[in-house]
Amino acid sequence: MVQNRDMGRWRTGTPAHVVPDVDLRAAAALCAQDPVGSVLAASRIEAALAMGSVRGGSTVWGHESGGRLTALCWAGANLVPVCAPDDTAALDSFAEQALRQGRRCSSIVGPADAVLGLWSRLEHSWGPPREVRATQPSMVIDHPPLVQPDPAVRLGRPDELALLLPACVQMFVEEVGYSPLLGSPGAYEARVRGLLEEGRSFVRVDRGPAGPEVAFKAELGAVSSMVAQVQGVWVPPGRRRRGLAVHGMAAVVAQTLGVTAPLVSLYVNDYNTGALATYERVGFRRVGTYATVLF
Repeated sequence: MVQNRDMGRWRTGTPAHVVPDVDLRAAAALCAQDPVGSVLAASRIEAALAMGSVRGGSTVWGHESGGRLTALCWAGANLVPVCAPDDTAALDSFAEQALRQGRRCSSIVGPADAVLGLWSRLEHSWGPPREVRATQPSMVIDHPPLVQPDPAVRLGRPDELALLLPACVQMFVEEVGYSPLLGSPGAYEARVRGLLEEGRSFVRVDRGPAGPEVAFKAELGAVSSMVAQVQGVWVPPGRRRRGLAVHGMAAVVAQTLGVTAPLVSLYVNDYNTGALATYERVGFRRVGTYATVLF
């Protein structure tokens, strides 16, 4: 290994480089080899293909071996590496590209080995991060839920944006530690609105003392042809420990599995033992580990 001040200890004697303008069809085929681990990238790649694009442009970094695409990294609001855990050449090339353009992402997220391998190559220049969540169990379910779905959980409606947005903001603050409305509030509102319009937002609305209130919510944050990944699961603090999350998640699974995708997945912080127990009761099983580096 050759060290230098900018690249740290990871550089080898072989120059690393990113393959530009990746063929999105090859990228989708690569993601299909690990549909749960790659869903964050696959959902965006498939969406681009559905819009008629066939080349990745600057948002997909590729790495080839023997003329074949063997790894990629989605470079958007998040960096999402898709590569074998021992593919040091790919991680080298992605790190070099990331250092060359500077940090533009809010996080690095995906399978833990790839994320942490990429971060070890970037932290000398990009650190310190706000937080590194190194162990996030990746879970999946491919069968009907093991508990009764909550019949009151349904798809949210676009006209419920004003009701749902404060719940989404509160969930984000609890999960990440700051309000998503800081900086660019319109972008977060547009994201919530888009999920409602696309039929990817699930909600239970109950009658409260001051009118309708959100009692449970969850979104399909990333959807590929093979996997629907659940994100943003939330129950108001005053209504927790009443089974709303268990039966609400069962409803999300029942309404998603086989309709939106043949697999439903999620990832969760390892220290969130309550959430882990909830998902296991529904029938989710662990299939891997994600990691997230937050900036």
